This record gives sequence, structure tokens and C-alpha cells, in this order.
Amino acid sequence: MSEKTHLYVLWTSGDPAAAEKMVFMYTINSLINGWWENVTLIVWGAATKLVSENPGMQEKVKEAIDAGVHVTACKACADQLGATETLENLKVEVKYWGVPLTEVLKADEKLLTI
Repeated sequence: MSEKTHLYVLWTSGDPAAAEKMVFMYTINSLINGWWENVTLIVWGAATKLVSENPGMQEKVKEAIDAGVHVTACKACADQLGATETLENLKVEVKYWGVPLTEVLKADEKLLTI
């Protein structure tokens, strides 16, 4: 069996401390330290609102992207929360994630949820 080297992080929490002290700390350090070859951060639900309204979280998103984290967001959430334009301006990929998340789960990929 081959070793899985891609980590998906599903971030749904609107808690800034969880974002700063877990989501961004782990995703960024995972790439800097070579713990994972690829890291995808999926912004969903309350996290979408947090990023769209909090300049500090926007800076963390930029930092993660600069470190090589693939940051993407649920389009349905972004549209419903009026956050699509803000996310796209941050260079976050905004797409519908229902089917891709299901594929990640069915493929038994490494998924961390916060």
C-alpha cells in the first residue's frame, strides 16, 4: 500500500483561536517541515464568514498560500455569506465542494476536521 502524502483540512469553525493556533499553525508548518507533501485547506461554513470579516484571518490565508497551502472554499457557503469576492481577491479557489469532499472521503484520504 502506498503512503498517502496529501492532507486535507476541513475548516468549519468560526473560532479565531482555533484558526490561528491550529488550522494555520499546522497547515503552514506541515509544508515548511515536510510533514506532508501537499496540504489542502477547505474553508467551509462559519470559517468562511470569519475569513471574510477578519483582516487578521485574511493575512493568515495569504501566509498559508505563500507557504504552499492550497486554500479553497465552498462556493455555496461563500455565496450565501456574501464572501465570494473577498475570498477570490485573496486568491482562494472558490468551488462547490460537496462532490469533491465525498470523493476524498470515499478514497479514504487523510482528512482533518476543525
